[in-house]
Amino acid sequence: MTSQSKEPQYQFLVERNEVGDTSRFGLMSSQTWQDDPKRLVFVLSRYKFAAKMLSGCRSVLEIGCADAFGTRIVRQAGPEVTAVDFDPIFIENARQTMDARWPVDFAVHDMTETAFGANTFDGAFALDVIEHITPEKEDAFVANVVRSLTPHGVLLLGCPSQASQAHASKPSREGHVNCKDGEEMRKLLGRHFHNIFVFSMNDEVVHTGYFPMAQYIFGLACGPKVVAASA
Repeated sequence: MTSQSKEPQYQFLVERNEVGDTSRFGLMSSQTWQDDPKRLVFVLSRYKFAAKMLSGCRSVLEIGCADAFGTRIVRQAGPEVTAVDFDPIFIENARQTMDARWPVDFAVHDMTETAFGANTFDGAFALDVIEHITPEKEDAFVANVVRSLTPHGVLLLGCPSQASQAHASKPSREGHVNCKDGEEMRKLLGRHFHNIFVFSMNDEVVHTGYFPMAQYIFGLACGPKVVAASA
């Protein structure tokens, strides 16, 4: 027998739960919810910013999606979304937790090695990825993103600021080999794009404030440059 909610407008929630129409976390988002739940607010705010910046794009590529917990926020903005990660464990987990109502294409791919498609995507974004890529490979990474974009494509990169690392956890510091400050983000993207816009972020608030006091840095780039084949 179906349980009855005290308020009838919530009865549909009971009925959906009883038929198993519920969602579950992925590998990374589950750990975050268990150990530091407020961090999910910050992570999802980054995805919301990406969704706003890439709204209007026909097709979007996410690089380094991990378990893709926040990816459907970008998908909700309307574009077709393809999400890639170089770790097959995360891609398999993302496929298992995906909801068919928010379809996303997943693939295993290392963007430091090759482009994903050629002139395919109107927009691309990578959140919390560039800080895991060594400085020696960062230009190859961005150049391969450029090759994946249409001639008028845009790229949004987001990473913890260099200044924030004094307050980062030990596991974070071990994985973060290439955090950026605002000007470093501008220089990296400026080698591959004509127009760069850099933002600061503290907790869930994106702003144009003083880079050394930001916890997180966003770089939004448009107008891809022609990149030599050897880059």
